[in-house]
Amino acid sequence: MDSLITAAAHALAAGDPLGALNRIALREDASALALRGIAMAQLGDFPRARALLKAATRAFGAKATLARSRCIVAEAEIALASRDLAWPAKALDHARATLEAHGDRVNAAHARYLDVRRALLIGRLDDADRMLAELDPDTLPATLRTAHELMSAGIAMRRLHTKTAHAALERATHAAREARIPALAAEVESAWRILHAPAARLIGDGAERTLLLDEVEALLASHAFVVDACRLCVRENGATIALATRPVLFTLARLLAQAWPGDAPRDALILRAFRLREADETHRARLRVEIGRLRTMLSAHAHIDATPRGFRLAPHHAREVAVLAPPVEDEYAPLLACLADGESWSSSALAIALGASQRTVQRSLDALAQSGKVQSFGRGRARRWTTPPMPGFTTALLLPVEFAGD
Repeated sequence: MDSLITAAAHALAAGDPLGALNRIALREDASALALRGIAMAQLGDFPRARALLKAATRAFGAKATLARSRCIVAEAEIALASRDLAWPAKALDHARATLEAHGDRVNAAHARYLDVRRALLIGRLDDADRMLAELDPDTLPATLRTAHELMSAGIAMRRLHTKTAHAALERATHAAREARIPALAAEVESAWRILHAPAARLIGDGAERTLLLDEVEALLASHAFVVDACRLCVRENGATIALATRPVLFTLARLLAQAWPGDAPRDALILRAFRLREADETHRARLRVEIGRLRTMLSAHAHIDATPRGFRLAPHHAREVAVLAPPVEDEYAPLLACLADGESWSSSALAIALGASQRTVQRSLDALAQSGKVQSFGRGRARRWTTPPMPGFTTALLLPVEFAGD
């Protein structure tokens, strides 16, 4: 490798894409094309970066398996940064195996971290945790140690393990200082802001206040009976009753919890749970049926007693009932939570991340666009959606998560 290529590579490693381009901007050999692609990615021009890396892969030829694998890893990182979640994971796995076989453990580790980031992005916390545990950050450069700790913190925040997240971010801060890359330091600072931003609202006893992430963790670790409107479930003493697929039952549980220790009127329950303007006797009969179903689901934790005007929640053991609500309530909150990272997303990537159909996501995006909450650019498959980050809004409790990983 000649001196200009070496100097450009060092500049990219130090987070100086312009310094790298100054050395190789006019060169068309395979190595220069690859480095130019990485530089353009660091500058945020992802389409141009992809084109350059594809050209580099072709220029290296079939025999240069190591160089081609490094290009594939770079392409995968660009795909992840541009939220192309449909990028073929098998190609990345094959590239990582090639890098390991050739002794390039740093780039192999980088490829694995891309797998972890994708799993974290779509809420597969168990997969992300397992893959992260396979890596030893102590043997890696400061940049990858920073990435490792940022991902550890991300997993911990999603699982509401705030002490673990805090310790990981402390280590990330030290590693980022050692790396001396401004963009990396900014990413760590952003993670600190999320950890210390309002995470939810606590509704109970006729009052409402905001909670930080560690306060949410403390509430869920207490003996309180909590109706969690962030994850659409009921929690008590470590037990979770998922109601995400039973929206009527969840709405009833929330209304009963908000009325505790009093009762909730029948008409109010009907109007809110069934989304009606007026209630008649058929709706009251339906309410009795749905309350019976909710009684069955909550039987291990609470009674639901009938009163002259409605129904009252009566926990078996808990002395406190609370509703944990998102900091900003919106029917499109999970979608806005994904877009709040400031990155541009395709509708297909959002569908993968949220576990919804692309048609449903597209309808939601169109509705948000009409209200000015999101904006799009590009056309067809190149169309991307974005929104500025919302002040005081943390996404950790609204992003996708598998309850099996809690």
